Amino acid sequence: MAVKIRLLRMGKIRNPQYRIVVADSRTKRDGRAIEYVGIYQPKEHPSVIQVKSERVQYWLSVGAQPSEAVQRILEKTGDWQQFKGLPAPPPLLVAPEKQSRAEVYEAEAKAAAGVADAPAKTPKKADKVAAAPEAAEAKPAQTKAAKPDEPNREAVAETAEDPAGAGADAS
Repeated sequence: MAVKIRLLRMGKIRNPQYRIVVADSRTKRDGRAIEYVGIYQPKEHPSVIQVKSERVQYWLSVGAQPSEAVQRILEKTGDWQQFKGLPAPPPLLVAPEKQSRAEVYEAEAKAAAGVADAPAKTPKKADKVAAAPEAAEAKPAQTKAAKPDEPNREAVAETAEDPAGAGADAS
């Protein structure tokens, strides 16, 4: 019986997730497996690759043949080089550990209450609205001062009598 190490597809449409399995070469792609030896999730960033190294080494030693895709995965993890006696590849990228939502909420609540130092972040829409009245108060001080010898145009326009009304020619 010829044994292959290959991928068994799982997941949804457009979201493939694979199990690395040891199976008889005559079974269908998603058919019965002898043993599950790892997982591969290509849509994650970086891709998730978990392989039971000692089990893969055992199956390779007894003659199991990896498919091309599985061989590339084993080359990335270093299991193929270990089997062939080659130097190890550079280490895989690992995703940073995610913070729990409760920890993030507690940190934001403390920052909002002013208890803890908040991390520097970009101003949100509410911060911009709150900053707008301060900017409005600062504007008159930033405008040019009127010359004392020139009359105020607004005051002149109010006192001038326009018999025809609102700027129309009085001819």
